[in-house]
Amino acid sequence: MSQQHPAAPAPRSTAAAIADRRDWWRDAVIYQVYPRSFADSDGDGMGDLEGIRSRLPYLRDLGVDAVWLSPFYASPQADAGYDVADYRAVDPMFGNLLDADALIRDAHELGLRIIVDLVPNHSSDQHEWFKRALAEGPGSPLRERYHFRPGKGKNGELPPNDWESIFGGPAWTRVDDGEWYLHLFAPEQPDFNWEHPAVGDEFRSILRFWLDMGVDGFRIDVAHGLVKADGLPDLGAHDQLKLLGNDVMPFFDQDGVHEIYRQWRRILDEYSGERIFVAEAWTPTVERTANYVRPDELHQAFNFQYLSTAWDAKELREVIDRTLEAMRPVGAPATWVLSNHDVTRHATRFANPPGLGTQIRTAGDRALGLRRARAATLLMLALPGSAYVYQGEELGLPDVVDLPDEVRQDPAYFRGAGQDGFRDGCRVPIPWTRTGSSYGFGSGGSWLPQPAEWAELSVEAQSGTPGSTLQLYRAALAARREHPALGAGDAVEWLPAPQGVLAFRRGTFVCVANTTGEAVTVPAYGRVLLASGEVTDTDGETTVPADTTVWWTTAE
Repeated sequence: MSQQHPAAPAPRSTAAAIADRRDWWRDAVIYQVYPRSFADSDGDGMGDLEGIRSRLPYLRDLGVDAVWLSPFYASPQADAGYDVADYRAVDPMFGNLLDADALIRDAHELGLRIIVDLVPNHSSDQHEWFKRALAEGPGSPLRERYHFRPGKGKNGELPPNDWESIFGGPAWTRVDDGEWYLHLFAPEQPDFNWEHPAVGDEFRSILRFWLDMGVDGFRIDVAHGLVKADGLPDLGAHDQLKLLGNDVMPFFDQDGVHEIYRQWRRILDEYSGERIFVAEAWTPTVERTANYVRPDELHQAFNFQYLSTAWDAKELREVIDRTLEAMRPVGAPATWVLSNHDVTRHATRFANPPGLGTQIRTAGDRALGLRRARAATLLMLALPGSAYVYQGEELGLPDVVDLPDEVRQDPAYFRGAGQDGFRDGCRVPIPWTRTGSSYGFGSGGSWLPQPAEWAELSVEAQSGTPGSTLQLYRAALAARREHPALGAGDAVEWLPAPQGVLAFRRGTFVCVANTTGEAVTVPAYGRVLLASGEVTDTDGETTVPADTTVWWTTAE
């Protein structure tokens, strides 16, 4: 008997029920919106808040719990909004504060929560503090709010230390008066000095500003980077520390960040509605990531170790076990993520051989990539904890790997070092309709060109189409709501399985993921709830095709 996933989702819970649900974040599915590329309301080719607002019913029907918005603050856009000039203003390209207020209100009416990005490691070089620091010169109190230092060498012509920018090149830029300032990212993104009390005061005020507007939480950009090692030591000194077993970089994952987050948590807990913090914390191990989500600090931290894992049963099981074991002592939910705005979409990563990293420049075998991406999604959504979905992955979108050089905007691309600089490929605006200058994104084209084949990947083309990736996501998210064995938890029961296959039980739920290139036979554990591909039941056994994940329920 052939088993396929259902064509339509079950009805969503009411907005009131969602708003009242306690500990919602422990099993939440959170959808990342990259505002530039989601929906354009005014035809200028750039997505905006009003465009997002108009598409909120789509996200409600998809079945997600919350929406995380990448930065929409006032910014010169040197790094797509992660260079903030004013943390209390909306950049005109995205709208204004009234638009933000309307979006938050509409989302709440639909039962969706809103999480906004917070960028506390650095500001824009157009931030008022930094502009005044430059204008007032050496000795200015404003310079103490950043990392200004004299240079080395006879005439101060060398950077203060040997740190390099994540985007390539030195992490220091010299200004006209001879001093240097630190920027772990682009020169237009000077790092704050979190040892200065004014910086902490300012960000506590910023938190309250957006909490008073009604946001339900914050995703903290570069959460591991705020505090630097005392004295800003050279990386050569770090190499000596590595010999002693300390692999923490002097500009990342310093223990001092945790007191900052304890202060923030006390502010958040003053507000009703179970609002949350989510850390973007790149750490050497998942065990160090767990330090960020202790009971008096943040609620969740992105699981980058999982995102970086190949489509391989052995590797996946190892990172799943390590994640659950690390989160259990601190009582935090595990998080699972496959794609975001900084990495190649998993439909393209899995289309290429493993070991190429998270930014890939070739399309690979697209059919294979999509098949694995669908299977990986069902595996992710079956694991205990919270899951993150990046806009367009529910459509099975691949990266656009052949963008012309002249349209690229990733700042790392132009520096030719550091990050590969090919993040534009995962940021191309998503298609909503089969036709139109931008496939429904807006009336005036799109800021990055969309491939013609995206017409048949659009929301319009996939809605109601049995077997489509969009319908698979809708069905999977509906099943998470309907079946108590899915969602929150801190453990899985591993079951015997053929080599290259993951099989586990969670209460009355069983998941099997076949990561091999061949069909396998496993027991028919019950009634098939969902499958990423077509499976066949015969005499109490189920044939699972290559690169396919299956969900069963044993409750009936």
